[in-house]
Amino acid sequence: MDDLVATNVIKHVGEGSAATLILERKGERLRVEMHDKASSPPSLRAAGCDAECGRGLHLLAAMAVDWGTVATAMGKAVWCEIELGQDAGCLPMERAADALETYRARSGTLPQGRCDAVLAESAVELIADLLHWTSARGLDPDDVLDRAQMHYEAEADAA
Repeated sequence: MDDLVATNVIKHVGEGSAATLILERKGERLRVEMHDKASSPPSLRAAGCDAECGRGLHLLAAMAVDWGTVATAMGKAVWCEIELGQDAGCLPMERAADALETYRARSGTLPQGRCDAVLAESAVELIADLLHWTSARGLDPDDVLDRAQMHYEAEADAA
C-alpha cells in the first residue's frame, strides 16, 4: 500500500521531490499517510483498459477501509486506513511462545506446557544462549541487547 502511495508521489509530484511517509497503528487499523509538497489533491478518474495510469486511487479505495486527502502547511497528505484484524498484534507474542516452547522441548530440562513461568525460564535460557552465540562470533552482546531493546520499544510504541 505504501508503495502505491509513494509511486503516485513520484508520478504526480516529480521524481526527487521530498515526501514523508507516516505509518501509525490505531487499534486494529494501520494508517498510512504520504505527505508531499504538491497542493492539488488527487482525483479518481476513469482509466481505459490499455492505460498505464489512472488506477492508483481506485486500488487504494478498494484495498483501504477509508482514505482521503488533507491540505497541510507544506502541501497535502494522502492517507488511508487498512484493517489489520484482531490477531495482528498477537503475532510477535505467538511466534515467541512457539519458539520458546520448541526451545524448551529441545533442552528437555523444564516441564511441559505454556504456563508463564515455564516460558519465562525458557526465555532467559534462550537469551543467554543467544548472547553466547553473539560473543562467539565476535559481536558485542551488550550492543545486541541494546538493539533488541530499541526494536522492542519501537514496536511497543507503534502498538
